[in-house]
Amino acid sequence: MRIIIFFLTAAIIVAADQLSKIWIRTNLAIGESFFELGFFQIIRITPNTGAAFGLFRGQTFILIIVSLIVVALLLTYALYLYRYFPFLNNSRGWVALGLIFGGTTGNLIDRLNPALSGVTDFINIGFWPTFNIADSATTIGTIIFAYSLLRLALAERQ
Repeated sequence: MRIIIFFLTAAIIVAADQLSKIWIRTNLAIGESFFELGFFQIIRITPNTGAAFGLFRGQTFILIIVSLIVVALLLTYALYLYRYFPFLNNSRGWVALGLIFGGTTGNLIDRLNPALSGVTDFINIGFWPTFNIADSATTIGTIIFAYSLLRLALAERQ
């Protein structure tokens, strides 16, 4: 069941991410907004050649290598190493890893496509850098993962 949760979560994220990016690139010109509600906006911006928060701008090759390493590590854990690290061997842990895997894969697909020249970001909430579904999944998965580690650490202290 664990592997189904992991791959199903990842597949849903990759599909939602790629379909939303295709729709944005097909229907909006750069700078054009589709939806605005207060500080929330769906807007197509120039492709992001960096990572989150504009870090490592123009370092696509390095970001591809890091993404491939993350994908390989997550697959290795999901298929082989989970037996040795049981703290994540629950539904919450597998969802977290699936979110991170799916998010990393979604942005990796954009980075590997030479026609795109960067990752498509389109969700703007005003005070935060523009992001996409893959970024959201990676962030939420990391928060769940950190929460799981924190719970484990607190349980061991008692």
